[in-house]
Amino acid sequence: MVRSGWNSWQRWVAKLALAFLSTLLLLGAPASALARTEAPAQTEGAVALAALPPEARHTWRLIMSGGPFPYEKDGTTFFNRERLLPQQPRGHYREYTVKTPGARNRGARRIVCGGKEPTRPDSCYYTADHYASFRRITQ
Repeated sequence: MVRSGWNSWQRWVAKLALAFLSTLLLLGAPASALARTEAPAQTEGAVALAALPPEARHTWRLIMSGGPFPYEKDGTTFFNRERLLPQQPRGHYREYTVKTPGARNRGARRIVCGGKEPTRPDSCYYTADHYASFRRITQ
C-alpha cells in the first residue's frame, strides 16, 4: 500500500525551513541573503590592494609577515559556508580581521586568504560586509 502525503519527519523539516525563512524576513534580511540559500553566488570582481582602506593594507602586511595579529580569531580556518569563494578542501581558507575605525568589536571587514602557506597565499579576498560579498585582492 502506498501512503500519500508527508511523514512526520518531512513535516518537521518543512516547518523548520519555513520558520528559518520567516525569521530572516522578520529580521529584514536582504533578498540576496535568501537567494544565497538556493544557489551559490560568485565573488564580485577584483580590487587592487592599493584601493583597499589603510586598515586592510595593514592587515595584508601582517598576513604576509606572519603576524602578530591583534585578534585571537585571526588566522583561523574560514569554512566558506556562504559558498561565495571557489570551493576548496576544508582548511584551505583562513580569515583575518580588518579593523573598523570606531567599532567596539571586530567589525564586519575581513580578509580571507587561501593556500598551503599562510604567508604565501594563493589568493586573498576582501569583504566589507561580513562575508555577504567578496572581491579578489590584486596587486
